[in-house]
Amino acid sequence: MAGVAGGGGGGGSNDFQWCFSQVKGAIDEDVAEVLKHLDLLYTLQRYFISVLFTADIISTVEFNYSGDLLATGDKGGRVVIFQREQENKSRPHSRGEYNVYSTFQSHEPEFDYLKSLEIEEKINKIRWLPQQNAAHFLLSTNDKTIKLWKISERDKRAEGYNLKDEDGRLRDPFRITALRVPILKPMDLMVEASPRRIFANAHTYHINSISVNSDHETYLSADDLRINLWHLEITDRSFNIVDIKPANMEELTEVITAAEFHPHHCNVFVYSSSKGTIRLCDMRSSALCDRHSKFFEEPEDPSSRSFFSEIISSISDVKFSHSGRYMMTRDYLSVKVWDLNMENRPVETYQVHEYLRSKLCSLYENDCIFDKFECCWNGSDSAIMTGSYNNFFRMFDRNTRRDITLEASRESSKPRAILKPRKVCTGGKRKKDEISVDSLDFNKKILHTAWHPMENIIAVAATNNLYIFQDKIN
Repeated sequence: MAGVAGGGGGGGSNDFQWCFSQVKGAIDEDVAEVLKHLDLLYTLQRYFISVLFTADIISTVEFNYSGDLLATGDKGGRVVIFQREQENKSRPHSRGEYNVYSTFQSHEPEFDYLKSLEIEEKINKIRWLPQQNAAHFLLSTNDKTIKLWKISERDKRAEGYNLKDEDGRLRDPFRITALRVPILKPMDLMVEASPRRIFANAHTYHINSISVNSDHETYLSADDLRINLWHLEITDRSFNIVDIKPANMEELTEVITAAEFHPHHCNVFVYSSSKGTIRLCDMRSSALCDRHSKFFEEPEDPSSRSFFSEIISSISDVKFSHSGRYMMTRDYLSVKVWDLNMENRPVETYQVHEYLRSKLCSLYENDCIFDKFECCWNGSDSAIMTGSYNNFFRMFDRNTRRDITLEASRESSKPRAILKPRKVCTGGKRKKDEISVDSLDFNKKILHTAWHPMENIIAVAATNNLYIFQDKIN
């Protein structure tokens, strides 16, 4: 069966198959095998496994602008950057794999003594800056603090200093009889990650979004009630551009869930709310953008109103298309595509896992109904991708309106193995290749995905594993 996607950078047929490329991360069974040989009770073994893997759970995935670098952040505050290797000329049909390029600790756990609150180190978002020179820059944020990191290479070192020996000891100035010109000598490649800016103390509530502006000089950060505008060179001052905090917190009815700058117009940004609405703001109209320029909302069908309606309508992610003409929003059960010129309803609606509507009560009891799924566009805006449960992820072709469900699993992790479409049986007699709704594992969920900006290569975060898939080359 043909896969669903659009050419990452151009036209051609949309019919092709996805195949496995790589998987990064530890295997649960490997650690379990080690602990099995320790003299521990079973409950202690499971506890140690949960502790070991909690810090490794991937919390964000992001390709850079060229797609040659792929960054992940995890709950332990670490950032791991993968670099795409050069293609092998002796194997023209092989594609460059992504291998670890740099790993560094971005954030540490902190404690707010004034509020008696722990600030966890989990990386909420990573955003790359466009490359201007040999170095790469990215923004990473936890709940409170945003950091600008510089990732650079060093393959030469200076030798032949006048005032110190090769081992670093200072030389006696009176014994220096001639001046030496230091020379650069080759050394093993070192990749260094250094924090260039730290943007702190500007958010009272948890940061959920950061977005780099198209002017490449400013970016926004959003928490539950406010959005701030920063200059990349200024760390001690930001401008509050949205503030929805009511004078009396008991009157609070909605919170900000996501925000993003327009990809081409540096004065335009959008933010979504827990009420399922999206507001588009123009910074030219006023310094404080409390009055939106456009308001996107789909009227609710009164007949489908239920106790869970407000929860499942909350928007967990909003993304502009690369063209800037459309934006995509993800709520609990669906993905919607909006035309910026039409506010009263979305132009496209895709059901991600409608079969869960009958399970909302149990999903509410186990808190899964509050999971925040992200979504992403392919390079040509012709296809979209988002995650689901049981390590399933969904793709929708906007041209043909076809969709496909695929699974990120180590069982199909043989090199170049073609991914088989998965189907969920909602009732009646279950077919051989189908899985029952009651058999879905809600602990296995794909919340974070990323699509290469120019090619059909996708990165899918499944708990503590990063899967990389690509289209099959004939």
